[in-house]
Amino acid sequence: MKHFALSLALAACLSAPGAVSAQSGETLDLTDGQMEELVRRSYQYVAMFNVNNKFAIDPDNPMTTGGYNRTFATTELADHTLQAIARPNNDTLYTIALIDVTEEPVVLEMPAFDSTYVSLMVTAYDHYVNIPMSTTKGDFDEPATILFYSERTPGYDGEPVEGVDRVMETTGDFVSAVFRVMPHAAEPERLKRHLAAMRSVDVEPLSEFLGKGDKEPHVRSWGSPRGINRNLDLREDTARFPPHGSDFEVLEDRFIEVMQFVVNHTTFDPDDALDAGLLAVLEPLGIAPGKTYDPDTAPEIDGDALRAVAQRVAAEELAKFGDQDWLDKNLTGLFQPKGQITLEAQTFQSVAGPVGQPADQALYPAILTGDGAPMNAMHDYEIVMTAEELPPVNAFWSTTLYENETGFFIPNDRFKYSVGENAGFKLGEDGGIRIVIAAEQPEGVPEQNWLPINRRDMDLDIIMRLYAPDLERYESWTAPIARKVN
Repeated sequence: MKHFALSLALAACLSAPGAVSAQSGETLDLTDGQMEELVRRSYQYVAMFNVNNKFAIDPDNPMTTGGYNRTFATTELADHTLQAIARPNNDTLYTIALIDVTEEPVVLEMPAFDSTYVSLMVTAYDHYVNIPMSTTKGDFDEPATILFYSERTPGYDGEPVEGVDRVMETTGDFVSAVFRVMPHAAEPERLKRHLAAMRSVDVEPLSEFLGKGDKEPHVRSWGSPRGINRNLDLREDTARFPPHGSDFEVLEDRFIEVMQFVVNHTTFDPDDALDAGLLAVLEPLGIAPGKTYDPDTAPEIDGDALRAVAQRVAAEELAKFGDQDWLDKNLTGLFQPKGQITLEAQTFQSVAGPVGQPADQALYPAILTGDGAPMNAMHDYEIVMTAEELPPVNAFWSTTLYENETGFFIPNDRFKYSVGENAGFKLGEDGGIRIVIAAEQPEGVPEQNWLPINRRDMDLDIIMRLYAPDLERYESWTAPIARKVN
């Protein structure tokens, strides 16, 4: 069923006082409230449009797959040169597949893994998060295949295919399928097996999978992103999409073009409140599934004003990192599937750092100061946990440092951005740990537990990641406090 019709109730909303409707080539005079509603309901789509294209077709991204229906496998933990996404992971290795099902279904082939933690996350432009496979669910003991398609994929309606273990209908035509693999970096032989497994993950159009097309390599793999050869010719791929960029750039310069493209490649359910709400605020702008963007007749909006609203909304959302009450109430509700997430949570996750995982796979508590004041690189801080206060996890945990404004790692000669099992840490004799954020390594602090900063006026974020958290124990656990030491 094609889910493009809106309910009578939504139609009534569009005719309410203050509503605007698009006319060919006219400039729409949107109120501040309408601007904010547009931003809050569309930010997730803009963010994921940018993220997916940055990883699929951006030659300046050192982790690009080099096109859709291809994969990229990392062989080292990410460093500060990775700036394609805010608040990246420095804990796991990735295999990333960018999948396009506009012409035919696509089959993802994956090996077995012997890692303590592996997950597969699938996300379309709508930023609803699905975890079809994870070690927490007993997966990855054996090789497996998954076929992806959408309701717009020609010639396929979900029927079984020989050699395919699972079939998944996606909510979009362009999706990211991301593997997170705990590398067990301290075990060389085990790490070697994981790297080989990650490089063997492949995606194939169904015709190729069934032997009806020519086989070709689809996998790119590199070490650390720094120093990567980016000489890729992706002009043909790029021409299929409106230009991507930063979220603010898209909102300012080409919001209508991008959102028209996005809704044409997304499956909407009118019975879902968030889906219906988005279509309702877009319809007065002339944006609806099945329409074609025409720059000569499309209405215009004040891009400068829309960008200003988006920047204010983003600042408000980022400020929630310092609101412990909000985090306590909302943390477990982030990165959920369709029908299980609020607009507030969706907006926050899209601004703060897209493509995270739901609570049963990972939790992302922020570490705050005792008085709630922002951490700043003009000062040093320490985080202390006893053995009993360590995070409740069934896999592993980490603590990662970011610059607040950009959400990127802080450059340093040691390439050290986190403290944890894979990036390195050292417990004390009592089983606890002291982590120090400082411009210089303090005496008596193991190098593994030192997070270096540049001494300048720069606000900081510290985010913990708890993989396969023990949700029952988590209810009574409290995240540690960062204490200023100078």
